[in-house]
Amino acid sequence: MKISDQLLRRIESDLGLNLAFRKGADIPVSNCWHFCTDGNSVDTMFYDEQDFIDGMNRIYPVSRSSGVVILAFVLMDTHIHFILYGAYDDCNAFIHEYVRRTSMHLAHRHNFAKKLRNLSISCQNIGTDSYLRTAICYVLRNPVAAGLKFMPYDYPWSSGSLYFRRAGYWTSAHWSGNQVFRDELQNMSCRERLAVFKMKGLDPDSGVLSAGGLIFPGEYVAIGIVERLFRTCRNFNYLLGVCKEEDMHSIGSELSRLSVPIPRTPAS
Repeated sequence: MKISDQLLRRIESDLGLNLAFRKGADIPVSNCWHFCTDGNSVDTMFYDEQDFIDGMNRIYPVSRSSGVVILAFVLMDTHIHFILYGAYDDCNAFIHEYVRRTSMHLAHRHNFAKKLRNLSISCQNIGTDSYLRTAICYVLRNPVAAGLKFMPYDYPWSSGSLYFRRAGYWTSAHWSGNQVFRDELQNMSCRERLAVFKMKGLDPDSGVLSAGGLIFPGEYVAIGIVERLFRTCRNFNYLLGVCKEEDMHSIGSELSRLSVPIPRTPAS
């Protein structure tokens, strides 16, 4: 993900990345949010592999139009989690627009009109750097917590395999054919892009990396920011291994009990 110098300075200030690290001391952070949907509100959001691919690709245009910075995410069959940086109204608009487009996809592909109409969306403010790291690990560990046979960094429908990895590669060989993501979109016509990726707003020469019909998630996830939050690969792996669901509840993030309003002006 490309971040302007001005935005980078703002992120560094809000996340305390420009402060000296002190072991055991929390650093206040601002404009960070954990959004998720209630898995009990709907039986299924993604029915098959194509739904997940389309769901991954959908993140890119919605994040571009809303102006949010995505730090981490996971798409599960019944719910989604996003760790977002940005103004609350922008992040709220992002999650509602993503759900709206997902609902449209379900209506078009599976004939489930208004399936997500009553989907409950929750939000938790993130106030410290330690809570931010815990929230990121919690999101990435969702497949493990759900009993799926994936390591957090090998579940294909999340940002888990982006951090501290070889640039341009994405999870297992099944998805990338052991090849680096390339500028496939540059060789497609506008009509071909819309047909394959089911989206609008991509310029012919945008240089968005993709492979096998999947946009490289590094195009919309702030990998470098997250790596700076954890500082080292060793620290990232350690926190990912020890994070538990109880850690989230212990700091008052009973997400299922929270709700957020539909924004008045959704992202276009």
